[in-house]
Amino acid sequence: MDINYSVHQLCSTDDLSDFSCGDDKLDKFFHEEVCLCMKYKYVTAYCVKDQNELIIALFTLAHDAVVLSTEEEKEDFISDSSTIINEEYIDTFEKQSAFPAINIGHLAVRQDLQSGGIGTFIINFVTNTFIEYKISGCQFITVDSLNNPRTNKFYDKNGFIYQTNSDMYKPTRRMYLPLRIYEDL
Repeated sequence: MDINYSVHQLCSTDDLSDFSCGDDKLDKFFHEEVCLCMKYKYVTAYCVKDQNELIIALFTLAHDAVVLSTEEEKEDFISDSSTIINEEYIDTFEKQSAFPAINIGHLAVRQDLQSGGIGTFIINFVTNTFIEYKISGCQFITVDSLNNPRTNKFYDKNGFIYQTNSDMYKPTRRMYLPLRIYEDL
């Protein structure tokens, strides 16, 4: 598949009036709240444009952390993550209770273009950015997935792992993607 998309930081001149992903809450966020959230540095927002400069997707990024509150959470996390933690780092890793991450928030693809690989393009863009450019310490990409089968399946297909099962019946599910699996150490 030949993908000809570009990613740009969202700016005030970008027209979002025709953008709809089909989810009322996400659409409302991008139409009414994103500029205020950017102004106060809650998120940085990006748009994905096609070769005709049409905005086909929107997403936000914010620094985050995978936080483990209890020893049981930490033990479960470490045992689940044993294949993603390099052996030489395991002793240091086990001493931590929070791990640096970047959160992909508010990921929205135009409704008429969904299931065409644009969401995966965004995840790959973010993953490659934080691996290649080493912008900040970042061991994981996190998402708070809308808790519905389609969205959860999308993130699962892209390598994300549920952080906990305690949110199984909540509106969102916390998921993470370990960047370690992409690095050549």
